[in-house]
Amino acid sequence: MPPKGPTKSLQEVVDAIGVYPEDAYVFVQSGLNYTVERVHKNTEPDASHHVGGRELCEGLRELALKQWGMLARTVLQRWNITSTMDFGRIVFAMVQHDMLQKTDEDTIEDFRQVYDFRTAFESDYRIEPKIVSERPKRAERQS
Repeated sequence: MPPKGPTKSLQEVVDAIGVYPEDAYVFVQSGLNYTVERVHKNTEPDASHHVGGRELCEGLRELALKQWGMLARTVLQRWNITSTMDFGRIVFAMVQHDMLQKTDEDTIEDFRQVYDFRTAFESDYRIEPKIVSERPKRAERQS
């Protein structure tokens, strides 16, 4: 069942919580969409597209690295996000204000210590090589 609709605007939620800027909430919402798409890309349209806290944290990590590369941890720190528990706090603030839904099994503890930020955003970061296609051979000069 889709959310019945936000009871507050995003800015009101940001102001009420007071820890994370609006950009952090927008990123988490984008990360949720990214994760649902990645996890449920081969499921029926009417099937549940729920993702748990651990899955969401992994999706947020992937998206942050795609968007910002080695600067991902720095960007998140600027938004006061320094652990996966911060992702959980943002998600549950949005749930509390009817911007997201959760199941009865979902808890904020699902976000506790999913990964270490330093390791996840720095030590484990890999630059994906780009595949360069061969250049077409030059036509030989005719004299």
